[in-house]
Amino acid sequence: MVLVNSLICSHDFLNDEYEKLEDKKRKQNSMISSAQRELGKGLPTNASATASPAGSVDNAIRPGVALDGPRPTPRTGPYFDLMASKNVTALLGKTAYLNCRVKNLGNKTLNMQVSWVRHRDIHLLTVGRYTYTSDQRFRAIHLPHSEDWTLQIKYPQHRDSGIYECQISTTPHMSHFIHLNVVEPTTEIIGGPDLYIDRGSTINLTCVVLYSPEPPAYIFWNHNDAIISYDSPRGGVSVVTEKGETTTSFLLIQQARPSDSGTYQCNPSNAQSKSVVVHVLNGEYPAAMQRGGQAFAPTSPTHCLVLAACLFLTLS
Repeated sequence: MVLVNSLICSHDFLNDEYEKLEDKKRKQNSMISSAQRELGKGLPTNASATASPAGSVDNAIRPGVALDGPRPTPRTGPYFDLMASKNVTALLGKTAYLNCRVKNLGNKTLNMQVSWVRHRDIHLLTVGRYTYTSDQRFRAIHLPHSEDWTLQIKYPQHRDSGIYECQISTTPHMSHFIHLNVVEPTTEIIGGPDLYIDRGSTINLTCVVLYSPEPPAYIFWNHNDAIISYDSPRGGVSVVTEKGETTTSFLLIQQARPSDSGTYQCNPSNAQSKSVVVHVLNGEYPAAMQRGGQAFAPTSPTHCLVLAACLFLTLS
C-alpha cells in the first residue's frame, strides 16, 4: 500500500513537472513569435529544433546570444528630405529657386497639398502647382511623379530675403523653413583709389570679389579703357586669379615705367567693376607711395626726432 501511494505521488509529481516544462516552452515559443513579428525574420516556431542549412545564415534565437537591432520602421506619412531642401543664396536680379522635397506623399496629393508661404507678410504664394499671388515674379514648379516642389523667384531683390515656409496640409500641418539671402557681389581694389609706384619696381594690383555665392566665370583688367594683353611686346605682365568664397585676382607688372601710369580697372563677370589710379614716379615722394607692391610714407627729420623722443620716454 505504501508502495502504491509512493508511485501515485511520484506520478503526480512528474505530471506537475511536465506541465511546468510545457508552460515554459509555450512562453518561449510566444516570445519567439513576438520576435518574428518585430524583426520580420522568418524564424521557426520552435527555435531549439531549427538547424541552419549549409551556407545560410542562422536566424535561430539562442539563449545568451543578442539579436541585431530592430530594422528601422518605414515611415508611413509624408516627410521632408532635408538634404534636398536647403537654404539658398541668390545673386541680385538672377532667378532663384527654392526647392522643397517631400517624400512619401504618393497619391495623397489628391487630399494633401504642398504650399509655399512668405513669412515676411504671411503671404500665401503657391498651393500645389498653382500660384496665388499677383506678383508675377513668383511661380510654382512641380513635375508629374516628382518629389520636388520648387518656388521660382525671378529678378530677386534685397527685400525678397527672408524665411519661406514649405508646408504640407496634414493635420496638424507640417512645415520646413528655407532662408533666402539675396546678395550683390562687391569689388574692391586694395590700396585704392590712388597708388604711387616707384619706377623700376613691380606694380601689384589686388582685386577682391566679395559676397558672391559662386566665383566669377572670369575677371579681366583694363588699362586706360583698353583690355590688358598679357602677351604684349612690353612683357612682364601677368595675372593670377584664386577662386573661392572670396575670389582674388592679382595683376603683376614688372619694371614699372611712366607709361604704365593711368587708370586700371578690374572687371569681374558677376560684379561691378572697380578702378584705381596708378602713378609711376621718378624720385618724387608724395604723401602715400607704393614701392615694390608695399605702401609707405617717407620719413622727415622732424618725424624722426619725434619718434626718438617717444622711444626715450618709453625706455626711461
